[in-house]
Amino acid sequence: MAKVGILTGGGDCPGLNPAIRAVVRTAHRYHYDVIGFMGGWKGVLKNETQPLGLDHIDDLLIKGGTILGTSRTNPYKEPDGPSVIKKTINANQLEALVAIGGEDTLGVAAKLSLEGLPIVGLPKTIDNDLDATEFTLGFPSAVAIVTDALDRVKTTAESHDRVMVVEIMGRHAGWLAAYAGLAGGADLILTPEFPMKLVEICDIVTRAKNRKKFAVVAVAEGAYVLDETGKEISSQSSQPLDSFGHIQLGGIGDLLGSLIKKQTGFDTRATNLGHIQRGGSPNAFDRILSTAFGVKAMELVRDKEYGKMPALLGGKIVTVKLTEAVQKLKTLSPEFYHLSQNFFG
Repeated sequence: MAKVGILTGGGDCPGLNPAIRAVVRTAHRYHYDVIGFMGGWKGVLKNETQPLGLDHIDDLLIKGGTILGTSRTNPYKEPDGPSVIKKTINANQLEALVAIGGEDTLGVAAKLSLEGLPIVGLPKTIDNDLDATEFTLGFPSAVAIVTDALDRVKTTAESHDRVMVVEIMGRHAGWLAAYAGLAGGADLILTPEFPMKLVEICDIVTRAKNRKKFAVVAVAEGAYVLDETGKEISSQSSQPLDSFGHIQLGGIGDLLGSLIKKQTGFDTRATNLGHIQRGGSPNAFDRILSTAFGVKAMELVRDKEYGKMPALLGGKIVTVKLTEAVQKLKTLSPEFYHLSQNFFG
């Protein structure tokens, strides 16, 4: 029987396990055996695997995280990494490898496919920043989680006549902060794509505070503030880089909270939602999306359509090239940000 491998790379998120379930179920229907690589690309480099049969996947539809584990390993930063990947694929007699991940994981998949390896991608990231798909798996659940958190923060802000600053994930793209901020009724949303001067921020917060005695600010972790001269005020520091060249972000919420308090005198508190945003069971939309992506990924394997991935476009599951998906980040659109601006202050 033919065999296919599967891995999950990058940050965990709701929807990974349902995608694994869909791949395994569909693979067995097409008479493939499936093995999972443990810990993303690291598992392929070390040839650490586990079999994935139908008896392993019964409860995966509702389970958060990933049973395969994950890491931010970059094979192109490891000695002979791509060659090792090829040897592992050959040693396991894999017809194809399904890589579930975001920008970094699928960036590796795209490079390996260009080198002739039989790779199929599957898009996930709560940042929703992969080009060529309207939504990535994990994003809908994260929006729901952050929206719920904003609802809860709002009651505390209202009870104490307080300004609450909520830091939300989003390194380069502010989709999560914008969607959840709009759904959660934030009085101001700050994203990396649309920096704002501190004086403008304080004016908006003051309008909201004067109108209803409290305010809630949603800020993406990669956002920054401008001083009166237009110079960047950022929380980023000289943190060590991961294997994909990213620093660990965090701290803009605390920084912004202290700046607002200093400028306005308002009682201001900051909270960082952190990994809560990525945890827990997938919502109904994510369960359906990840299932549809998983089925489509195995159809690509069956048809030997390598170097591609499923995507959601116009409400339909379509196929796009991996190189197209990772050639640029899908940043927050001006149209959506302008929509949210109608409710600032």
